[in-house]
Amino acid sequence: MPRNFATTDRVERDELLDFVRPRHRGTLVTTRRNGRPQISPVTCGLDDEGRVVISTYPTRAKAANLRRDPAATVLIHSDEWDGPYVQLDGTAEVIDLPDSVEPLVDYFRSISGEHPDWDEYRQAMRDQGKSLIRVTIEQWGPIATGGFPPELAEES
Repeated sequence: MPRNFATTDRVERDELLDFVRPRHRGTLVTTRRNGRPQISPVTCGLDDEGRVVISTYPTRAKAANLRRDPAATVLIHSDEWDGPYVQLDGTAEVIDLPDSVEPLVDYFRSISGEHPDWDEYRQAMRDQGKSLIRVTIEQWGPIATGGFPPELAEES
């Protein structure tokens, strides 16, 4: 069986955004009051300004943590568990109702495209009391894949 070797590709912002845009599985890392990480699996998208967007409820731990300390890390996963991934670091803002409704429309579009009834969607977001987390990407790691260390390729 052939070996898979780890890769780390450093990319510029445009290539990063092209990589992130079709991927909607993420892990959001925020900081608890005690300084320890709080980790949440999330569905995420990318808005027109290249910010990571995540739907949430205003009382969730991730929202409370980000209100106190806006530093956020998001690990963007591929659909395949062993597919490429990238770590994004940035500053988050939590947007609550009524200001969250239109950004939530953009969030939905970034993940699922057009909704059959936008008025119904907007009302559902109001009824559910939804908020939106928006992370401005400030730095990122390489787009990486797992596998054997590359130096082992020479030994094969």
